[in-house]
Amino acid sequence: MNLAMKNARRLANDAELLLSNDCFPTAASVATLSIEESGKMAILRRLSSAFDDKSAKPLWKEYRSHTAKNQMWILPQLFAQGASQLREFVAMFDESADHPKLLDQIKQIGFYTDCLGNVHWTTPDAVIDEELAKMLVQTAKILAGGREIVAAEIELWIKHVGPHLDGSQSDAEAGLKQWYEEMQHIGLCPAGDNAMQTFIEQGIITSKKDGV
Repeated sequence: MNLAMKNARRLANDAELLLSNDCFPTAASVATLSIEESGKMAILRRLSSAFDDKSAKPLWKEYRSHTAKNQMWILPQLFAQGASQLREFVAMFDESADHPKLLDQIKQIGFYTDCLGNVHWTTPDAVIDEELAKMLVQTAKILAGGREIVAAEIELWIKHVGPHLDGSQSDAEAGLKQWYEEMQHIGLCPAGDNAMQTFIEQGIITSKKDGV
């Protein structure tokens, strides 16, 4: 997990450098690669709870799928639209959603010329503009900003969350609260209120003092 996150940060930094040099199509495509690397984290967490080869096989397939790894790229968009509680972000992982395919297409367009639709030839710089590139680089930076993961965290994840990953949402949410509580108990999360419980029940609380 830490290797994936480190590589995601490297790619995000490279994309930011490309953006600063007005290389918008390449910046967008490299940012997408960073987003895919960050997306490995969620899949690896689920793999840690796989109890046999049969349950692990489809997860390894997801691990090698570009669209399975880029689902979280709409997270800032959902937040901007008012999403706050955990359940309001579940749309990112809807198997019928089009946004993973869209980002994969953007990645390809940013690298290659192509012929689309009714003999419509495209070039990267004619399709990918500064606004899109900037948005994707910002998203890549956000997703690659995670902290280092330690073994104890994954062991607690397997204990509390793993048994509920294929169950009901309420059971999974209960497992997440218990996981965070024990993380606090061993010093891996800040003491005080259970931030996961707050996220699930009340949503993300922003600071008015900071003007957020």
